[in-house]
Amino acid sequence: MGVCLDEERTIKQDKPRERLPPYINELNLPKTCEIVFPDPDDLLNFKLIICPDEGFYKGGKFVFSFKVGQGYPHDPPKVKCETMVYHPNIDLEGNVCLNILREDWKPVLTINSIIYGLQYLFLEPNPEDPLNKEAAEVLQNNRRLFEQNVQRSMRGGYIGSTYFERCLK
Repeated sequence: MGVCLDEERTIKQDKPRERLPPYINELNLPKTCEIVFPDPDDLLNFKLIICPDEGFYKGGKFVFSFKVGQGYPHDPPKVKCETMVYHPNIDLEGNVCLNILREDWKPVLTINSIIYGLQYLFLEPNPEDPLNKEAAEVLQNNRRLFEQNVQRSMRGGYIGSTYFERCLK
């Protein structure tokens, strides 16, 4: 089941709203994001697709998997990037360095908070807290080369010895 968004970027879908978990009902997605439920009967596991419309990653399409555990909202969901991306805050295995997914998580935070945090990582990569140290060093020392590497990786190609599959929309 895909989630369609109306003009106000709220959720419209097949299931009655009262049967949906609160974290789904409360979603208010930015225009660059879409949620897809691969299994319509499993609302604890879904995909987030981010398509940045500005910055280094403009024109890319990045897929994240969300696994919401029974401990939510006391425990953050597990989030992985399924698209291999040249990014200082996302390693080549898809682990994401976003403080609210770790030590700064609080039960008052929501899935929406995470979505906006992930979107912000594409607008403002943070070389100060990297998972991909090589990408962080290039961003800090040579922004032009970093931008070239991002573009090459999104078109599909090698950065050093690592091959990135095409991820342009």
